[in-house]
Amino acid sequence: MMADELDLVVERTLDAPRDLVWKAWTSPEHISKWWAPRPYQTPEVEIELVPGGIFRTRMTGPDGFDSTGTGCILAVDEGRRIVWTSALGPGWRPNDGFEADCGGFPFTAIVTFEDAPGDKTLYRALAMHRNGADRETHAKMGFSEGWGTCADQLGEVAKSLGAGR
Repeated sequence: MMADELDLVVERTLDAPRDLVWKAWTSPEHISKWWAPRPYQTPEVEIELVPGGIFRTRMTGPDGFDSTGTGCILAVDEGRRIVWTSALGPGWRPNDGFEADCGGFPFTAIVTFEDAPGDKTLYRALAMHRNGADRETHAKMGFSEGWGTCADQLGEVAKSLGAGR
């Protein structure tokens, strides 16, 4: 899977085994701890890990920010890959909610998890856009910093799940 000029990518080697990173990414109680860059929070998460399933998050911030994003799970390869999009809602219904959220553009995310040496995980999040303008808007919104911070927070949460293992 190669990124092209319409994509944005964040990649990290996380200091936790793949099964724990997967658990942190797929459990609402754990997603709420890392999904939004701190001090922003994610008080609501709903995820149904089946094709056509809902993926909904609500993020809030100390500056009054309050945004809900609803998408659709497209594919799940247990422990290895999650594909979801903001262009569709649950049950494959076209989603018009992205106009108010996510900067007004749809995107598809492909998130992969691979074993890395030292019981670590190679984590990659690819955001695919329909055109260059959407990609540029997402980049200017702080994609690299925001998604990068969240990836680091995901690694912290996953590592904490292994404490006392």
